Amino acid sequence: MIVFTKHALERIQQRNIRKEYVKKAIETSRRFLRDRYGHKIAQMKIDKKLLRVVFRRDGETILVITAYLTSRLDKYEQP
Repeated sequence: MIVFTKHALERIQQRNIRKEYVKKAIETSRRFLRDRYGHKIAQMKIDKKLLRVVFRRDGETILVITAYLTSRLDKYEQP
């Protein structure tokens, strides 16, 4: 089950990101990166941007912390 924090819901609304894209990024990512706090990061290309979804697992629950789009593909995109 994928659950969104209040912060995540606010940010995806502000950034005009569809919840379906956030879920798809998590469900279809073949590998996950980690941030400095140990949270996982799923990535998915949308048009010419990269959607980055920061989340953590708590048992069977996936808790989405935040999500954002970036045009900095050179910085974040993994081979």
